[in-house]
Amino acid sequence: QVQLVESGGGLVQAGGSLRRSCAASGRIRSVNDMGWYRQASGKQRELVASVTVTSSATYTDSVKGRFTISRDNAKNTVYLQMNKLLPEDTGVYYCNARVQDYGFTWRDYWGQGTQVTVSS
Repeated sequence: QVQLVESGGGLVQAGGSLRRSCAASGRIRSVNDMGWYRQASGKQRELVASVTVTSSATYTDSVKGRFTISRDNAKNTVYLQMNKLLPEDTGVYYCNARVQDYGFTWRDYWGQGTQVTVSS
């Protein structure tokens, strides 16, 4: 059994900052790519940022220069620093990790999701 537990998030004014974290735990043999997705009301879930095991990061265009994704491989944890937040960043944010368990099976796991609301 593998779990992803998120923390951080909440309500912030436009221009403010938030930091999210997500820790993977359980029967983990290895963790590959980790990332953050978000889903705004009435829209499809979209990839916000992802980071490889060697810390190579990619971002969706709308967050480039404002968000920073990072990870701590020793802790199986991924972070998302969100600066200069805009109302359009509002949504439910989910972390995701590609994990190999003790049975050598690779699967995608998801965090529980946390609401981020940016007020104008």
